[in-house]
Amino acid sequence: MTNPKKFDLLVFDWDGTLVDSAGHIAASIQAACADLDLPVPSIADARHVIGLGMHDALAYLVPQLEKGRYHELANRYRYHFLAGDEAVEIFPLVEEGIALLDEMGYTLAVATGKSRVGLDRALSRLAFGTRFTATRCGDEGFPKPHPDMLNHIMQVTDTSASRTLMIGDTSHDLQLAANAGAQALAVSYGAHGAASLEECQSLGCMDSFSEVLEWLEENG
Repeated sequence: MTNPKKFDLLVFDWDGTLVDSAGHIAASIQAACADLDLPVPSIADARHVIGLGMHDALAYLVPQLEKGRYHELANRYRYHFLAGDEAVEIFPLVEEGIALLDEMGYTLAVATGKSRVGLDRALSRLAFGTRFTATRCGDEGFPKPHPDMLNHIMQVTDTSASRTLMIGDTSHDLQLAANAGAQALAVSYGAHGAASLEECQSLGCMDSFSEVLEWLEENG
């Protein structure tokens, strides 16, 4: 006899959790800064801001840049990101795993710092994109780690925080869950390393999507 599920709603981050895009995002940030003759951030700093809203990310990376010029840097970032976007691949077992979790009866959702246009473009290219009941993007409300994004998803899916699990690859994802009163599961194969993730509250830190599926089978 199978144990009853502890969670009804699984909310996934996108970049670095389902899709292997963290390296491409960081390189696009570096190239955008170089285009505008701004100090080029390290790969570690560029990866750190993945998942944050644009203003928070740019304030962290280029504090000397006037806010009136944020759109210039954002436009250069989009140019470089879109140039290599189609080459970005999903992580192993994500497609099969998302289908399996859907068939197991979980409600699936996405909470991402991507723009709505960017997420819709990505979802339309992937077969498992139709499996998500709700999605919330960084340009639709307060960005991570503010609880707004997760609160919205819980509201539209009619799910309590106690029955919600956030799965993500950054400390911003884990803090988002904590701020919304939900539980979180970390993955170490994306933007932030295990050491950074272990400083935040989570139920565990998985090294692959396969481990995520195994953990959910035993604990979810």
